[in-house]
Amino acid sequence: MADLAALTRTLARNVRHWRTERGHTLDALAARAGVSRGMIVQIEQARTNPSLGTVVKVADALGVSIPTLLDQVPGPRVRIVPEEDAVVLWRTGAGSSGVLRAGTETPGPLELWTWRLAPGEAHSSEGHPAGTRELLHVTAGELTLVVGEESHRVPTGSGAVFAADAPHAYRNEGATVTEATMAVSVPYEKPGG
Repeated sequence: MADLAALTRTLARNVRHWRTERGHTLDALAARAGVSRGMIVQIEQARTNPSLGTVVKVADALGVSIPTLLDQVPGPRVRIVPEEDAVVLWRTGAGSSGVLRAGTETPGPLELWTWRLAPGEAHSSEGHPAGTRELLHVTAGELTLVVGEESHRVPTGSGAVFAADAPHAYRNEGATVTEATMAVSVPYEKPGG
């Protein structure tokens, strides 16, 4: 629980910092993120542990990566992220998970993930900002990638690149665990531009 409290405080400090850095009011950030002003206030005051979906929306609206919002201390030019410092953003009882390994600004967010889906499990995502691209490489099992209404089978050893501005989902329709590495690039659009 202490780790969650520290993560909540870090998120509060970093959202406030980047909102100020980007010149957004509370109302402007809430509108860009598609969440309520009250949610932004609660996040900035460390009074809530927002859902992964909310953190993604806020990060996208600020034009920063999720690791940037969760970083406790900005790193040096080269930053090694030990296994124990990776952030598990979702996990199920069946063993599925999404682990954020590293991220940076380029000038928009660039994130590196590892995903694990137990047989029969899936994870869905709303569309990200226009111009967002995801690249993935399946290292075990077979992934069913759903983008909009279309399903695509991605077998072990294969990769996929797609525009992630439409709703999308990752499914394991097989009998064995699916594992994948994924990179997400979100372009940053300055307010008014």
